[in-house]
Amino acid sequence: MTDPSNPDAPNELVDSLSLIQRYRRLSLGVKILLFMVLGIVAGILAGERAEVVQPLGDLFIRLLMMGVIPLVFFNLLAGITSLTDPRSLGRVGAKIVAYYLTTTVAALTLGLTAMHILKPGNGMQLREKVDAEFGQVPDVADVFIELIPRNIFESFASGQVAQVVVFAIFLGLATLFLPEEPRGVLRRAFGALAEVLRKLVGIVLYFAPIGIGALAAATVGRYGAAIFGPLALFIVGIWAAQAVMVVVYMTLLVTFTRRSPLEFLTKTAPLYATTAATCSSLASLAVSLDIAERRLHLPRSIYSFTLPLGAQLNKDGTSIMLAGVLLFTAQAAGVDFSLASQVTIVLIGLVLSEGSGGIPGGGLVIALIFVQAFNLPLEIAALVGGIYRLIDMSSTTINCMGDLVGTVIVAHSERGKAVTPAVAS
Repeated sequence: MTDPSNPDAPNELVDSLSLIQRYRRLSLGVKILLFMVLGIVAGILAGERAEVVQPLGDLFIRLLMMGVIPLVFFNLLAGITSLTDPRSLGRVGAKIVAYYLTTTVAALTLGLTAMHILKPGNGMQLREKVDAEFGQVPDVADVFIELIPRNIFESFASGQVAQVVVFAIFLGLATLFLPEEPRGVLRRAFGALAEVLRKLVGIVLYFAPIGIGALAAATVGRYGAAIFGPLALFIVGIWAAQAVMVVVYMTLLVTFTRRSPLEFLTKTAPLYATTAATCSSLASLAVSLDIAERRLHLPRSIYSFTLPLGAQLNKDGTSIMLAGVLLFTAQAAGVDFSLASQVTIVLIGLVLSEGSGGIPGGGLVIALIFVQAFNLPLEIAALVGGIYRLIDMSSTTINCMGDLVGTVIVAHSERGKAVTPAVAS
């Protein structure tokens, strides 16, 4: 019943409910950005007292890391076992995998180069002295040896993601050699487990606005407003590197197929609206498949193999971001990587990028693992979460554009040749 002494109360209640409903309709990226702004304001006003909310941010990071290793493991298994049999990794498979590996190395190199030129992390040097073991990078030979796990359960328990990825690849290939019935059972099981883990990460990301807002408040309170310029410079560096990656794609397209870049971009334009809206390579896969058939008129036997594989394994836009976040964090921590060390960074980034989830925010999860692998401060890398939507839109677009360019190149090279039968997408 309306209180006659306060006739405006119902209207205030309606306005309050309206605000809540409007907030619920916002996308996750907008919510994160909103809470980050609130956190920044709180950090400026409260100063070092804002560090009281640091545990909320630490809790969010721990929840995020909780599901990431099984997500990477089952996501890779689901992708590999979606192939029909080992013969699917024949001539077409060799070509597309070579393309994916080459462009991913180029993307990681571009990300490192952009950060080297702009040096955004130098503007937010940590006050604390960084421990001597921070930023230590193993030799390249050691990296290859350590990729093979002695005990896979120990690898899971200790968070050795690269070893988990290698084990997943071997297990996935072994599954392809099984008879059809057990292979089908395992394929469905791996797919279902990958799906439930993507849901788990999605639930954790529901708390991302509060966690990242708390991290923003604590970090701004501790380090001051000097971080704003560096974050803006970081975004510019990532976007610039991704723009160069588009030029690389168009150069490869012209070189190997003589197709017009303008015609290609025009025909594939609907995909980029989807990638920007969903920030998910997997969610955009249906649009990629449709464009490959109806607009680019590519053979189904080619694109039904290369595009699902690319959605799982090829992450050039994400790779640029991974390298950028790592070097940005290292610069903030005052850690210098030698040229040899950066070769190792590219190799490890190549392995980790293959295991990124293909879901909104999945690249940020892998970026935190990448930073953790080099013992660098996670709180600096986590700040990128506040502006991650801006990066994720372009990263997903580059990921999916790279898949289509590779598919066009392979299809052109296979004209007139017998092709492996199509696999179900």
